[in-house]
Amino acid sequence: MSAEPAVLQNSLGPSLRRWRMLNRVKQDVLAHELGVSQTRVSRWESGQATPEGQHLLEITRMLRARPETAADRALVDLVAGSGAPVHLVCDLTHRLLAISPARTREWRAPVSEFLNRPLWRFASEGIRSAEASLAERGWYEPDGPDILFQTERADFPEMTIPESRIRISRLPLADGSFARLVREEPSPAA
Repeated sequence: MSAEPAVLQNSLGPSLRRWRMLNRVKQDVLAHELGVSQTRVSRWESGQATPEGQHLLEITRMLRARPETAADRALVDLVAGSGAPVHLVCDLTHRLLAISPARTREWRAPVSEFLNRPLWRFASEGIRSAEASLAERGWYEPDGPDILFQTERADFPEMTIPESRIRISRLPLADGSFARLVREEPSPAA
């Protein structure tokens, strides 16, 4: 398997912009905190440039989902107790935050091998395609829609991703970061 990225580059710019807007942080203020120009922050947000090195680490630390408040922990507990096959990941890094017992049964390795680790390396072509289209589908807008997509079966030694329709929902956490709820959608009646 290829090395997994710490951050999905196509989601970094829109995520940074949305975080900044929700937290009412101006580009020049963020630029000053990071020790860069406002123009550089603008280029990162638009996807014209990508932060590297220490700047990428600082931005990732700022944007990654950290369900630490009571409300955020309640969301994690709801997912972990769900009877449906669902899981919750960091929207920016795809790091696993919570998983239901039904989803766990689809995986062959212990949950401890996945928690707080990115799942991107297990993405099927359908998942990768959906991820590439998030911006054009309005995912990063303030009231972005749920995204529904089809994925094919993908077998890995650690897990199997079944052929299914997937619905993803972007949920804000208390600190301004976002989590992604991933669940299977029933197939439409034929």
